[in-house]
Amino acid sequence: MKTYRSNGKLLLTGEYVVLDGAKALAVPTKYGQSLEVEKNNTNNIVWKSYNELNEIWFEDIFSIAQNEITKQTNSSNSVTDRLVQIINAAQALNPNFLKTDQGYTITTRQDFNRLWGLGTSSTLINNMANWANVDAYTLLEKTFGGSGYDIACAQHDTPVIYQLSNTKDAKVETVNFKPTFSKQLYFVYLNNKQNSRDSIKAYKALGSISQATIETINHITETLVNCPTLSHFTELINKHEKVISELINQETIKSKYFKDFKGSLKSLGGWGGDFVLAISESNPTEYFISKGFNTVIPYNKMVLN
Repeated sequence: MKTYRSNGKLLLTGEYVVLDGAKALAVPTKYGQSLEVEKNNTNNIVWKSYNELNEIWFEDIFSIAQNEITKQTNSSNSVTDRLVQIINAAQALNPNFLKTDQGYTITTRQDFNRLWGLGTSSTLINNMANWANVDAYTLLEKTFGGSGYDIACAQHDTPVIYQLSNTKDAKVETVNFKPTFSKQLYFVYLNNKQNSRDSIKAYKALGSISQATIETINHITETLVNCPTLSHFTELINKHEKVISELINQETIKSKYFKDFKGSLKSLGGWGGDFVLAISESNPTEYFISKGFNTVIPYNKMVLN
């Protein structure tokens, strides 16, 4: 049996604008997903996926025949359809992958709630790419799409600055981002999983972005990495939030929901869902629970570094 594992992800800076070449600071999470591959005596792929409670949340069987993967039933299931797409895309990239009718039992295990938006899809894509011996960025492009920063996090155990070039090739620079004030940083789940594909589509509909905005975000990202004090970090985060708010014509998360919060808040990834970064001198867990948001994770328990 072979086991592959990939890290989850959070995008601290550069949300949306990373698609247009801005530098983005991304961090891998301690949470992740594994994929176990074991041969069986059939010509089928028997698939089971376990959640963080060790409960099966998905299972199905796929047939392997004539270099093609098909589902065994005609029923419509979005997860099944997506897996067929991923496996066939991997096979197109590597014709030797699943070339024979050898069957496999596949088991995936994630140690985070899949509604959190920490990379259920990207960790799967990276694990599948490792199994199929194909490029994970290309496999992502042929399936889910997106900037690819999540693949960089899946593959690296340290924070990275991620940037797309004009040719859409990715530049990944590992950085030593270890804020001395990490005990004042928290991640809060907003009880609303954001569909990244919808967020990208809405952003693209806004039209072109100015070079000045990209340069502003680049400067914030570069400065943030080596930021020495909490006050300076907070200043940069607030500036970033203001720039993106004006760009996408949306209220900041603080002004919309948390005006009385004694600290700063920054939306992460697609605005309006998933996690936000909270900066607070004191533990803000009780505050957010009082607002109905029960998932508050300290920075050092979330980020892998």
